[in-house]
Amino acid sequence: MTGGDRRPEFDTTATQEAAMDIAVLGMGRMGRALAGRLVEGGHRVTVWNRSAGKAGEIVSAGARQAQTIAEAVDRVDVVVTMLADDAAIRAVAFGELRSSIGAQTIYVDCSTVSRRLSGELAEVFSARFLAMPVVGGPAAVRAGQATFLVGGDAGVVDRMGPVISSLTDNVRRYDTAPLAVTAKLATNLLLLSEVVALAESFAVGRSGGLRDDQLRELLGTSPLMAPGLKNRFEGVLTGSQDGWWTTVLGAKDAGLALDIARDAGLELPAAAVVRHLYDTAASSGLGGADIAAVTELYRGPAPTTAPQGR
Repeated sequence: MTGGDRRPEFDTTATQEAAMDIAVLGMGRMGRALAGRLVEGGHRVTVWNRSAGKAGEIVSAGARQAQTIAEAVDRVDVVVTMLADDAAIRAVAFGELRSSIGAQTIYVDCSTVSRRLSGELAEVFSARFLAMPVVGGPAAVRAGQATFLVGGDAGVVDRMGPVISSLTDNVRRYDTAPLAVTAKLATNLLLLSEVVALAESFAVGRSGGLRDDQLRELLGTSPLMAPGLKNRFEGVLTGSQDGWWTTVLGAKDAGLALDIARDAGLELPAAAVVRHLYDTAASSGLGGADIAAVTELYRGPAPTTAPQGR
């Protein structure tokens, strides 16, 4: 199997309407979007979050809130984790989840984690584990327009038919979980780099005397503007940071992409600079702001470049 086929590679004719019991662990914006989409799809959804107060909207929509991971995963068909990073996934997956999950329960990680951790999860949870990172933001997930990168055993993917069908028609299949994670990190690095390039293009225009309205007219409809980048065009131009993918997570994802290349003996000088810039933005009081906030680095003294080593 390859990543080039966008069609789901499972038969949904018999399972399209089958409701499943699903636990969603992690109620950040993406976790809430996933849970909400599954509730709308008719599934019985239980949600859990480490800190209280984030699941109210999903509970109002019909989900049940659990107080512990063990309670959330009790007798469910599928467990989905959507957490921030490797440390959060390790704490949950190798902790209470591992000791509480049912023998036949499918475990799906939709988080953006390292290739190494995804391989460990596949080894520990064996053939019932799938990596299923998401290309697209919460709005795309809620609308059923996100792309899911599915890596793992084909038989498990078939069993997941009702869940995947509720989430999206846009699926790319990979033979293993680490391959799906690699695809996600390659995609993320491209967008992170494009945001930096756009911020620098604006900086050049302003330095030469162009007004923001002229930059918008020049670049906003340019054929050089990638469709995915258009979603952040105004944020990068104006500094408005109403987004969801933070500079902290952007730096993390760029670092994970660098790790994959370095494990293969390859250095990525441009990616090292990109990671440095998001690290700088995060440490400059913009850690909770969207990745478009990297543009703020160009409103003052020019940012320094990153060293090529760690």
